[in-house]
Amino acid sequence: MYGEGMWAFLGTDRNSFLSCGFHLNSNIMSSSNGAKENSHNKARTSPYPGSKVQRSQVPNEKVGWFVEWQDYNPVEYTAVSVLAGPRWADPQISESNFFPKFNEKDGHVERKSQNGLYEIENGRPRNPAGRTGLIGRGLLGRWGPNHAADPIITRWKRDRSGNKITHPVSGKNILQFVAIKRKDCGEWAIPGGMVDPGEKISATLKREFGEEALNSLQKSSAEKRELEEQLHKLFSQEHLVIYKGYVDDPRNTDNAWMETEAVNYHDETGEIMDNLTLEAGDDAGKVKWVDISDQLQLYASHSQFIKLVAEKRDAHWSENSDAECRGL
Repeated sequence: MYGEGMWAFLGTDRNSFLSCGFHLNSNIMSSSNGAKENSHNKARTSPYPGSKVQRSQVPNEKVGWFVEWQDYNPVEYTAVSVLAGPRWADPQISESNFFPKFNEKDGHVERKSQNGLYEIENGRPRNPAGRTGLIGRGLLGRWGPNHAADPIITRWKRDRSGNKITHPVSGKNILQFVAIKRKDCGEWAIPGGMVDPGEKISATLKREFGEEALNSLQKSSAEKRELEEQLHKLFSQEHLVIYKGYVDDPRNTDNAWMETEAVNYHDETGEIMDNLTLEAGDDAGKVKWVDISDQLQLYASHSQFIKLVAEKRDAHWSENSDAECRGL
């Protein structure tokens, strides 16, 4: 788990920092050697989060590692909270007793990337999306990929008689998803958080949803058992992996980066979620069911994921048929 030390250092907690303004970019990495134009932007921003550190500037045309750049001189930075050696962080590469197994499962630590094999240069992993202007780990605990998970819980919007409600313009059924409002930035988001060492993605998705949308951390033992029973029903059914892979995040460095897996769990009849009362917990200020459409004011990445869910479920997204083709 990412220890509380790092998040206290930032004046926030690990999950809200992940989800509030520091989450995914709508542009997804296009290849293992470089990034599409206008992508890989957050990973080049200065100052580095929680510091006054300025990255070396990396122009768009030199992001990709395949572009030779002999004068590339990135700044080195690893936060004090990481160097302090909390249990959620790796030691420095230079430490004599540290022998990480990159590109594979290393004990309880998952060092494989969702995007395939990454290069190792001078003993350090190399960011698969390209140069960031900064080496070291910054605020990230792991060398190489740092894994997160985002659960997207959906149901059909229904009238009081239980019939699905269709949109008057598109004629498609309206889908709803569980959204949380972050305490720190006041924006609506998909609940999500970091994958703990040895934890399966499915367990992270269920845990994060329980903590943020159902306030599971504050429940009694009896309430937790009932909650767990209902969550098991929801999370054990078929699901859709909406996206998994690299995240354009301002905490990324040349040697450490964020990755996530966004998964849709759909309650077709609505019966499971009818037995669960939404209650904001952990770092969530509010929680509610939100109608899915292109009018949602979410982070670009979250909107992208939600749009993909609507497409997969053949649900309403836009009143404008042209918008369906153009995307976000």
